[in-house]
Amino acid sequence: MKQFLTNIVLAVIWAAVTGTISLGNLAIGFLLGYLVMLVAAPAIDAENYTRRLRLAVGFIFYFLKELFISSIRVAVDVIKPTFKMKSGIVGIPLDAESDLEKTLLANSISLTPGTLSLDISEDGKTLYIHAMYIDNGDVDAVRREIKNGMERHILEITRANL
Repeated sequence: MKQFLTNIVLAVIWAAVTGTISLGNLAIGFLLGYLVMLVAAPAIDAENYTRRLRLAVGFIFYFLKELFISSIRVAVDVIKPTFKMKSGIVGIPLDAESDLEKTLLANSISLTPGTLSLDISEDGKTLYIHAMYIDNGDVDAVRREIKNGMERHILEITRANL
């Protein structure tokens, strides 16, 4: 958290030095501050922060890609006269342990069209989702897609302690 605040301070300093305080200029200052911290990471103990930020940006792009693909898939299915959807409820065994990891995963799944988080088991080890598309009844493919996609990205970010 200290490194994130340092990055924000560097962005504000950049905006003050350039004389333009705007969202775009602050974003440029944040990026430049990040690059400074990346170069100086060994000296200021910011290696973990720079790695997490890189992973978080990667997850954002991954999520946007999934959001786009699933939106198109649902929209095409709604427009066509015949539905291709074969929906069902799928239990996904979780590697996520903390409440933060489980919440991020459940919300990411629910924000993606075609999937909805329903519940989590009493022991917190299984997340139940409703999937609109279970192609050929292959429930394991849905599990693999969630585990190797969203859950893996979220765990990389939350557990990035090198």
